This record gives sequence, C-alpha cells and structure tokens, in this order.
Amino acid sequence: MGGNGSTIEELTSCEIHQWYKKFMTECPSGQLTLYEFKQFFGLKNLSPAATAYVEQMFETFDMNKDGYIDFMEYVAALSLVLKGKVEQKLRWYFKLYDIDGNGCIDRSELLNIIKAIRAINGCNHEMTAEQFTNMVFDKIDINGDGELSLEEFMDGIQKDEELLDILTQSLDLTHIVTMIQTESSKDDKKLES
Repeated sequence: MGGNGSTIEELTSCEIHQWYKKFMTECPSGQLTLYEFKQFFGLKNLSPAATAYVEQMFETFDMNKDGYIDFMEYVAALSLVLKGKVEQKLRWYFKLYDIDGNGCIDRSELLNIIKAIRAINGCNHEMTAEQFTNMVFDKIDINGDGELSLEEFMDGIQKDEELLDILTQSLDLTHIVTMIQTESSKDDKKLES
C-alpha cells in the first residue's frame, strides 16, 4: 500500500484496463450490488461482525448512496486505498469505522471493526482485538472521553508509527489487485489460444 500520493489520474491505463475487465466480468450490468460485492471479493460464510463490516465498507464505496457501486466508484475506492496519501486513507478509515455516522468512533465500534477485519483476513495476532482497541484508545484518546474525533484519530494515528502500520496492514488490499491482475492474465491467455 504505497503512500506515494498517486491520484486516480495517475493510474496507468493498464491498471484501469485490468480493473475494468474484472469489474465487467463479475458485474456485466456495470452496477455492483452488495451481494455481488461479497462474491467479487470471495467473502462467504462471514460472521455477523464481519458481515456488518463488509456492508459498512460497501456503503463507504457507494459514494452517491444509490445502493450500487459503479465502475467509477470502484476505481476511486481502490485508488484511494491502494495509492492515496496517508491523510486521505485515514479520513476514509475513520468514515469506515464510524459505523453510526455520529462523527466519533467509540470503543465498541472500533472493537467490532477489528474483530470483523480479523475474521475476514483470518490472521492470528499477538494481541486480542480487545487489547488492540484498548491500546488505540490509551494512545490517542487525548481527552479521555471514550470516543475518537476525526482530529484525535488523524493526529494520533499519524504520530504513532506502530498504529499507522497496523492500520494500513489491516486494510491492505494488494491481494485484491494481485487477484485482478492474475485473472486478467488468465483471460488474456485464453483469448490468445
């Protein structure tokens, strides 16, 4: 996940072509529903917490709130997550974590998201989701009110290299790009045969 500051305009035509082929193969209508979104990324048999997280992610990608992700929303979301600047990513993460949309992240929201991410990624971690949540709040909840404002979240994460690394690794979508590129290469080889 490079933080090199690339924008959607800086995507290579090859990247956009591969993303478009994958998108249109999986979603010929050009509008991705929540069900198709789960299928698209191979997300099956998820726990209730993981399902809620995937739904929240879908809603943040659905920028015009029409219930679908079109190709431009798809490219914008992947571009942000894969190539956006740290500040842009943190704002998006905050929106993703603020499940109730009240402008703050409380302990239960963060805990549920961390549990869901871990369920999807299937990784073992040195600390429990509860321990991680407590560490985040201990480090960056400046006023001790049990909620993280956007400002606390942005400042706290950027000042703490460990938290920034953990956060960016938890939402590392490079495996999705690899999957898109691999499937695109397979399709190209079939056409050549």
